[in-house]
Amino acid sequence: MRSSEKLAVAALAFALMGAALADAPAQDSSPEASQPQKTSPVDTPAHWLERMNQALTTRNYDGTFSHWQGGRVEMLRIIHRVQDGTVSERLASLDGSGREFIRTGASLACYLPDKRTVLVEQRPQQQSLVAFPALTDAAASFYDIREVARMRVNRRDTHVITVAPRDEYRYGYRLWIDDSTAMPLKTQLCDAHGHVIEQIVFASLTLSPHIPDSAFKPDVSTEGYQWLRNGTDPRAAAAAAPAWYALRLPPGFRMTVRSARRLPGAPGPVDHLVFTDGVASVSVFVEQQSRPLTEQGTVAESSTVGSSSAFSTVVDGHKVTAVGEVPPDTVRFIAMQVKAQETDPAALRRR
Repeated sequence: MRSSEKLAVAALAFALMGAALADAPAQDSSPEASQPQKTSPVDTPAHWLERMNQALTTRNYDGTFSHWQGGRVEMLRIIHRVQDGTVSERLASLDGSGREFIRTGASLACYLPDKRTVLVEQRPQQQSLVAFPALTDAAASFYDIREVARMRVNRRDTHVITVAPRDEYRYGYRLWIDDSTAMPLKTQLCDAHGHVIEQIVFASLTLSPHIPDSAFKPDVSTEGYQWLRNGTDPRAAAAAAPAWYALRLPPGFRMTVRSARRLPGAPGPVDHLVFTDGVASVSVFVEQQSRPLTEQGTVAESSTVGSSSAFSTVVDGHKVTAVGEVPPDTVRFIAMQVKAQETDPAALRRR
């Protein structure tokens, strides 16, 4: 598999992982809406988001949900378990692509039948496939967070929380959070105008004290599949010069990760940068090309998979690809600002 194809696979994996609970499916919820009520300090919208995150990351659960995007509906299953301090997760398509994402601790395996590929990579132990990013005070300044209603979803009382972006650089959310369990029963990903991009609604959700190991085995047969393993390369990171930075960023975004990764098929280490505002994130891959490329600006590609946007361009003989669950203009903005610098231009990275 060529390195450009591998980056495309990574982008595809990024898209579906983001679709776990923040992007997709809708069914009729038979809402019985009431006016928002006054809340105490422990019953604020931000508190409900915190409780939801805690439920998603600490509870054992098994649920099926419908995922809607671009007029297509797909049924998926999510299984989550915390046992002896180790998190196991499995996200599987039930009637669509057959993709599965299985995480055990820090190891994540992405089974991609359409590519006949299994992509294995390491991710932080505490980073769930489905958790909503924590809203820090800094991140909250770029979003308007409110409880807008109380509704019944699948015969459950829920708090309807909106997280609306204050500008065009990020998406927002609507979340229907169960009053008793704090689990999100329905979620929508919305643009800056409130239009729904993707939606998820749970058809069933079971909280269980015990989930067996067998629940985390893939259904897909991997005979004849290509296995690709990604990982950081400390030696390459230490030797890498110059480093890559974004000279300017959309308001609120900052760099949180810079590493060199080994990607199968790439002629050398690929620089990996992550920029985030605390809620939205953009990953940037900088890949040195084995053969000369045309000048920057003449080879640019953009694509959208559900809520995830990707943009590729060429900078100083390197292919720069930005991928994120953000509007297309945001990945384009960041990719076009990535440059090679000998020192970190911190003063220039923010608008």
